[in-house]
Amino acid sequence: MKKVYYLKTCNTCLRILKELNLSSDFILQDIKSDEITVKQVDEMKELAGSYESLFSKRAKLYKEMDLKNQNLTERDYKQYILEHYTFLSRPVIIVNDKIFVGNSKKTVEAAKAYLNS
Repeated sequence: MKKVYYLKTCNTCLRILKELNLSSDFILQDIKSDEITVKQVDEMKELAGSYESLFSKRAKLYKEMDLKNQNLTERDYKQYILEHYTFLSRPVIIVNDKIFVGNSKKTVEAAKAYLNS
């Protein structure tokens, strides 16, 4: 499977997609207009190792809901990701059985290296 979960309104996501120059066999899913399903988040968790690793602690809602002062469990992370798309760290790039989560320079470079190998 070759898939990218992203926001088409996010300039960072768009810049990364352009930088990676993905082939046409990638499926792009705009998570705002095409919500993430339980099955999809479970598949991402299997590859990433935890729901927390998929969770964005930089989301505006994270601060507004004061979640940093709560003791969140894996179940909580999953629930928040399913409830609101902003809690998914973006973009999420899946290539076969490899997953790249987020927009850090290190993650983008790793994805680029993997795609070019």
